[in-house]
Amino acid sequence: MTGTPHEHPDTEAVKVQVQEFNNSEYARLLGMEIIEAREGYSRVTMDCTGKMNPGGVAHGGAIFSVADQAFGIAANCCGTHRVAVSVSILYLVPATGWLVAIAERVQDNGACDTYRVMVYEGERPVAEFTGVAFRV
Repeated sequence: MTGTPHEHPDTEAVKVQVQEFNNSEYARLLGMEIIEAREGYSRVTMDCTGKMNPGGVAHGGAIFSVADQAFGIAANCCGTHRVAVSVSILYLVPATGWLVAIAERVQDNGACDTYRVMVYEGERPVAEFTGVAFRV
């Protein structure tokens, strides 16, 4: 992983930012919760209950949403403001239970950062999401 994290991040500011993300209308609607966040990294959980498609598995939009939430907090944690410019997702297998999305910055070129988000149900990979964020 490239890029240099802040040496002494303001932990209170990170807590406030996590709380803002967790309390956003969309996060509350889907029941997403950020359980860990730091510069370039995050873990977000979500239960698929109530988010099933007609086939009885998690709706692709719900899986995308938990990955996007992880991307968003990893990209914006610790004081740098970034906006998404491009995202893509590869769905690997259907899911029905608790999901965890783990986001990690994999590249930083100074203007744009690239993040890889893996979504898991237990130990099983469900989806792979790639996001590019522009530093504003």
